[in-house]
Amino acid sequence: MNKQEQKEFFQQIIEQHKGILFKVARVYCHDEHDRDDLMQEMMIQIWQSVPRYKEQFKISTWLYRISLNVAISFYRKNTTRANRFTVLNEQTSDLYNEEKVETEQQLDLLVQFISELRELDKALILMYLEDKSHHEMAEILGLSVSNIGTKIGRIKDKLKTKFSQ
Repeated sequence: MNKQEQKEFFQQIIEQHKGILFKVARVYCHDEHDRDDLMQEMMIQIWQSVPRYKEQFKISTWLYRISLNVAISFYRKNTTRANRFTVLNEQTSDLYNEEKVETEQQLDLLVQFISELRELDKALILMYLEDKSHHEMAEILGLSVSNIGTKIGRIKDKLKTKFSQ
């Protein structure tokens, strides 16, 4: 693939599948600036991987694999930096949430609960919410299909418990 074809392919897949990148960034980064940095890092990695893309793989599977790997590395790298910030207390959080509609509050709560999950569990629930099949998830993450089903069931139970509290 020559440089022009590479550029066109990159632009096409980013335009068609940017939702994947936005969702991964939102789950792994709470801060807007960190999300922007993560998005940029994911796009750099995708650009660098374009010459190695094999058409036998679905583009969405390939993008998930790259973006999740970048997000997990980014998350690990920035964990110590994130520990320097103070979490808002409930009063401040309540003032902020009063102006949101109920569905936005529930979405924010879901994102918060998902962000508290372990890295692999975050990736699994994100793909589950994207309606990825167990087979696709197993292919992306390198796990067995039965392991995917078991893990998703446990994650859903955890999230239900948190929502009921």
